[in-house]
Amino acid sequence: MGHVPEGFEYAVSAAGEVRIRHHGVLATTLRGRRAADFLEDVAFGDDQLLMARVTGNYRRGNERVARQHPRNRRRAD
Repeated sequence: MGHVPEGFEYAVSAAGEVRIRHHGVLATTLRGRRAADFLEDVAFGDDQLLMARVTGNYRRGNERVARQHPRNRRRAD
């Protein structure tokens, strides 16, 4: 099994904005249709995984492989 996202939380403002935080730091703010879609989806799914995907903080499993690519080797030093 892969990495399980954790440390996300969200709050809905009076204006309907959804603020998503990761370990207490604001990661993104959703407004309008994106906020409404998020709230609908979070009611039926894994909220941590959904927030990770929405914020772009979602591991795809290729990070270790990419680190070994010749283009990225000097960056790891």
